[in-house]
Amino acid sequence: ILKAKKTLYITQNKGAVIKECPGTSFYTCCDYTILHTGTFCTMDCSYCILQAYFHPPVLQYFSGLDELSGPLDAAFGRDKILRIGTGEYTDSLIWEKISMAPGFLVKKFADQKNCMLELKTKTVNVKSLLDLNHNGKTIIAWSVNTPEIISSEERGTASLISRLEAVKRCQEKGYKIAFHFDPVIIYDGCEDAYKNVVKLIFEYVHPENIVWMSIGTFRFMPGLKQVIENRFPESKICYGEFILGLDNKMRYFKPLRIRMYKKLIASIREYEPDLLIYFCMEDQEIWEKCLGFFPKKEGQLGHMLDKSAALHCGLNSDL
Repeated sequence: ILKAKKTLYITQNKGAVIKECPGTSFYTCCDYTILHTGTFCTMDCSYCILQAYFHPPVLQYFSGLDELSGPLDAAFGRDKILRIGTGEYTDSLIWEKISMAPGFLVKKFADQKNCMLELKTKTVNVKSLLDLNHNGKTIIAWSVNTPEIISSEERGTASLISRLEAVKRCQEKGYKIAFHFDPVIIYDGCEDAYKNVVKLIFEYVHPENIVWMSIGTFRFMPGLKQVIENRFPESKICYGEFILGLDNKMRYFKPLRIRMYKKLIASIREYEPDLLIYFCMEDQEIWEKCLGFFPKKEGQLGHMLDKSAALHCGLNSDL
């Protein structure tokens, strides 16, 4: 895997450029749309599902901006709001320093009103985006964690403070922001540590610029445990109190998840009571006990996120 992370294949995408998020059985999905621009990542997080997802793991960059234009134009012409992101199979900004693709996408999305682009990252690679006319249609999103988890489990990623400094630079250029607390990892002292992450976020970001925050605890296919043990022998993250979930992934025992979620949500609500918070792949009981409601109808969570995107990004709210 380490060799794979240092060997880049520049190739053409032979499959679908735009696809629906696969989600997971029995848990509520946010109806995200994936823009497939590459696979794998140069960073090396112990918990990364891509280690077990790709066989073999291959670091790919899909060339050809023209290959993106046709499918995007078709998406822009649809009579619905789409939340489109490039961060499902790779980090959205790992190639920003040498690739024209992030800038191309920001400018491409700026000229339409039905779709928003979310660029999700653990880097600080935003320099080429700062002076672009994004027209509010791009959200730059950061995965965040505690300094302890970043230093021990997220090799090669930017520190929390560095990420927040990049967030501030983007905010100053008018970009809307999102945060993803995923994976939340339970360990001694984690509740206070995550509370401090929330405090730092609101020291750097104005609440009105945050479109949403997602939360999800560490979950993994059983086969990932051996990969973590082999590649990250110092890591303890797969030795928590886990049970096999309905989607055949290992998940923290539900009372532990509920306690952690309630603490984290309360911390966020102290700063911004009305901020849209949603769960990534959780069930009805978790939603109701931690957020007080459950998006029961199919597509209801997606519609909530669409409304927030329309409000913050100036999308066509009539769709």
